[in-house]
Amino acid sequence: MKRARHQTLSRRERQIMDVLYRLSRATASEIHQALPDPPSYSAVRAKLRVLEEKGHIRHEEQALRYVYLPVVSRDKAKQSALGHLLETFFDNSAEQAITALLNLKQAALSRENLDRLSLLIEKAKKEGI
Repeated sequence: MKRARHQTLSRRERQIMDVLYRLSRATASEIHQALPDPPSYSAVRAKLRVLEEKGHIRHEEQALRYVYLPVVSRDKAKQSALGHLLETFFDNSAEQAITALLNLKQAALSRENLDRLSLLIEKAKKEGI
């Protein structure tokens, strides 16, 4: 069975992708500086080559430097990761995932957040989603 793209990323590759999503585009040097506990610069360049080979990023040449960009939009990546999370930990149950989120103490939702969620749920009911 073919593995989904997000499952093929190492911890460091995910960190690099996080930086690229946050910055939208960046050079190897900018990525290196933004990484927590960064490895060597050459290790970052090697990871960028691997991410490019895997199809997660691409590069453009600008002023004799490579500028790296994610291939997949952040929204599509979120959807893919969320689908994987639901499948892996919640038996594909959005209800179980939402219940887990609501039970997180550090995710204490404000009254406004809860009202917005209630509106989204009502809209979904009306639209039959």
